[in-house]
Amino acid sequence: MTRRERLMATLRGEPVDRPAVSFYEIDGSQDTENQDPFNIYNHPSWKPLIDLARDRSDRIVRRSVSFINEPRDPLAESTKTETCFDEAGSLLTTTTIRAGRRVLTMRTKRDKDIDTVWTIEHLLKDLDDLKAYLELPAPASGGAPDTGVILNIEKNLGDGGIAMVDTADPLCLAAPLFEMGQFTVVAMTEPELFHRLLERFSGWMLPRTEAIAGALPGRLWRICGPEYASPPYLPPRLFQEYVTGYDKPIVEAIRKHGGFARIHSHGHLREVLDHIAATGCMGLDPIEPPPQGDVELEYVREKYGAQLVLFGNLEASDLENLETNEFAKKIDRAIRAGTSGHGRGFVLMPSACPYGRVLSKRALANYEKMVEMIEKF
Repeated sequence: MTRRERLMATLRGEPVDRPAVSFYEIDGSQDTENQDPFNIYNHPSWKPLIDLARDRSDRIVRRSVSFINEPRDPLAESTKTETCFDEAGSLLTTTTIRAGRRVLTMRTKRDKDIDTVWTIEHLLKDLDDLKAYLELPAPASGGAPDTGVILNIEKNLGDGGIAMVDTADPLCLAAPLFEMGQFTVVAMTEPELFHRLLERFSGWMLPRTEAIAGALPGRLWRICGPEYASPPYLPPRLFQEYVTGYDKPIVEAIRKHGGFARIHSHGHLREVLDHIAATGCMGLDPIEPPPQGDVELEYVREKYGAQLVLFGNLEASDLENLETNEFAKKIDRAIRAGTSGHGRGFVLMPSACPYGRVLSKRALANYEKMVEMIEKF
């Protein structure tokens, strides 16, 4: 089978010649030549891994889809963004939004040698900020999906893999507006206000999802955000309210056009697996093993494998830190558990990837072991 054929058969629950293997974020499309100081992949240590991903992994290249000729953001005139660099060369971004008599402020930081953005000041500090934010005009949907980004990826991939549409859910947009502790307090003690916030985002997001799914039918999607409501942050009943209730219509829109919706949720899953399945999704990642997660892959396969393609079960910290002979044991266990009994399908995958500028030789060797073992399976 070609890599594309293998992945599509896996999504449809059809037989495959071997399980697929994905490096998740490392998909072979990373630019090793771009000398932007914030591009960690231009360090020579990354090139062997990116070449390996391009040449031998079952490539799943994820991208979000923007819109052409969409309505002007009603917050544009009340929003101001400024950037500067600190003495260490880190990029600092300050965003302010005027909301009635209040000025809401968010600050982020990005370091040159770490491929992530840290929020160092969150936009909403208290209930008064939330109430003021909810009075602001909501964004409007409209315009046409820019399908070119996905179509170009598919053209470049050929038979080497598939494109995946990446989207947040309403919770993924709402929760990071607060510091994590403040988010959990608001979500637990002010459900009416928090539902208003989720509805604000859902009203804009659902029509966009329907438009993209119609313009790009039959694709794999990744939906991010549910982990914010998983234990121990929130109880399962609130996961059902804040995730299932809002993600189910998104999943239905994707499935209506022959697409495959995959829920992304780190951490503890056991108590919310029923609520995840109730969205109607057809995939789940990254299914982290204990102690990072709280459920074994065998259990998920047995109970939910008929509905869900399972992506995972390798922990990123193991990939970076374990000696290769020890990591090989984790790979073997994941492959056997992910393909045990009867189920829709399995893709061997780490839960994340290294995000420092220099990729260690140990991590590279462990990625190579993933490919070696899956090809021999």
